[in-house]
Order: sequence, then C-alpha cells, then structure tokens
Amino acid sequence: MDTQIADIELFQKISNRDSKALESLYDRYSPVLYTLVKRIVVDKEVAEEILADIFVIIWQKSSMFDINSGNLYSWLINLSRNKALDFIRREKSLITDEYNDEYENVFIIPTISTLIPSNDLDKTFSNREKIYSAVHNLTEAQQYVLSLAYYDGLTESEIAKKLNIPLLTVKSKIRVALNSVKENLAKEEIQ
Repeated sequence: MDTQIADIELFQKISNRDSKALESLYDRYSPVLYTLVKRIVVDKEVAEEILADIFVIIWQKSSMFDINSGNLYSWLINLSRNKALDFIRREKSLITDEYNDEYENVFIIPTISTLIPSNDLDKTFSNREKIYSAVHNLTEAQQYVLSLAYYDGLTESEIAKKLNIPLLTVKSKIRVALNSVKENLAKEEIQ
C-alpha cells in the first residue's frame, strides 16, 4: 500500500472526526515520533506525555495541515520536534508566553511548503542507512553543531555563545554541514 496516499486518506478521516483513523495514524507513527521526542527531552515519562499531547493537537488542529503538500510525514516530525523543544524551553524558562491556541498555531504547528518534495515513513525507513551514512560522514564538529540546532533547538547565536566561537563561524559550519549532508545523500542516490 502506498503509505503517502493512505496517510492523506487517514488525515482526511481525522479531519472528519474519525477516531479510528487517529488510532491508525498513532499506530503507524507513534514509534518514530516517540523516538524523536525522547531524543530531545530524554525523560521517558515526559516523552510519553508529549506524544499524547501531539496526538491531541493532531485531533484538534488537523485542519491546519495542508493536504496539498502531500507531506504528512514531515509535518508530523516537525510538529513533534516543535512540541518537544517547546517543553525544554519552558523547563529552562526561556519561554514565558502563555500556552494558548494562538501560541500553538504560530510556534508549534508547522507549515510545510508545497515545494518540499514529499516524503513518507516507508521511504524514510528504506533510506535509513543512506541517511545515517550521510550524516555520520560529517566531522564530529559538524554533527555537534547540527545536533545543537536540531535537537536542542538552539539558534545560531546561542550555539556561538555555547561554543564560544564567532557567529559567522557557526553560520559557516551549519551551511557547510548541510551542504555536506546534501552531497553525501546525492552520492548515496536517495530514492
């Protein structure tokens, strides 16, 4: 079965308040989303709570996903990352905004461009080794800077301060690292 089509159909059913469709989406995506959230927040119980919150958001805000993007996988990954990073920032008191619908719509719910090539769970799993190899062919410094940006959610300025290096160096390291991943993936011929 083409998971991309099945995912879109599931999401349309969720938008129409089909709780069985939400259960199916949960069964399909909760392992990968939980793994990502746990990588960011570390604590198992907190990760489980955040995962539950993510599926509540999906249920309540399904209309905010642009079905035309065809990129549910990317939307779910970004939603999960945003929610986990929001938790970390609130724990560190870096965010003092009241958590409400407006805040959630702007800072938690992702917007995925229709220009981004679609991706799905099956495609990602089939390319997992290639992606792993592309990232692990980076230098340790490049991997660390990308980890700080993606998993820790640090801005370039925060990374510069943390590493005690100039901001332009951080910008350059991130740009070079991302270009290297792109080149490594091209060599691996991602499907």
